[in-house]
Amino acid sequence: MITKEAPAAAPAPTPAVPEAPRSGRKRPAWDEVPRWQIYLPLGIYLVFTLIPFYWILLFALRPTGSTSLVPWPMTTEHFEKVWTDRGFGTYFTNSVYVGLATLVMTTLVALAGGYALARFDFRIKRGFMLALLCSQFVPGALLLVPLFEIFAELQMINSLGSVIIAETVFQLPLSIILISNFIKNVPYSLEEAAWVDGCGRFRAFRIVVLPLLRPGLIAVGSFAFVHSWNHFLFALMFLNNQSKQTIPVGLNSLMSADSVDLGALAAGGIVAAVPVVIVFAFIQKWLITGFSAGAVKG
Repeated sequence: MITKEAPAAAPAPTPAVPEAPRSGRKRPAWDEVPRWQIYLPLGIYLVFTLIPFYWILLFALRPTGSTSLVPWPMTTEHFEKVWTDRGFGTYFTNSVYVGLATLVMTTLVALAGGYALARFDFRIKRGFMLALLCSQFVPGALLLVPLFEIFAELQMINSLGSVIIAETVFQLPLSIILISNFIKNVPYSLEEAAWVDGCGRFRAFRIVVLPLLRPGLIAVGSFAFVHSWNHFLFALMFLNNQSKQTIPVGLNSLMSADSVDLGALAAGGIVAAVPVVIVFAFIQKWLITGFSAGAVKG
């Protein structure tokens, strides 16, 4: 006997879920924010930033005794005074020498140390990294006494070499950490491919890895240069002869307990600031790329 199968029961309809009530106000996207809400805070910040710079230019360019809020007629008497009479030409040369030497030494040592941390495994690697990080909590003033004792034994007091070594030691921990992160972002397989082609480790690093580290090296070197250019304590403690002093110490000599030559001090501040501004104007693209590349491990 042939029987017909009963038709399958239709699935029960799913009860409709009531929609959540929508808010009457739509949250604006970033590109829909009114422009004045962006430009107004930036403009206020820019005004507060530029007023001190204008004030320095005002004192540096207006004649002595003038109370005008506009530097007119302009004069260069303050720049001539600090450059020739106050010895800022010598201070400038010494600062350039210290800054460039610190840049080279910091970059070379940090490059070697960063490569070792990025490519080799050794027993005290974690402890060494922790020591580098902890050293950043030590202020530079605490290093003055031990470094002074060391340089006195080596007869390096009143020598620019003592300031260069001290600045390099102070900059190395952070520089090594940053360089090691830059090198970790370079695939290890690129070096292995160079080894297969017959390159040694040093040649493979020079040909393959080093060109890719340009943003990181510029970032590390620029900060080493700027810090050594602006640092005051090491030059003040280790240099006694006026012919060996740097620009920060020279600026301090323009201030006395009785009076302050504001025009000369402002002119000296501009002389000290111009090289740093020029350096950052040329390397800002590499600087941002370098720090974004070294911020995380790829």
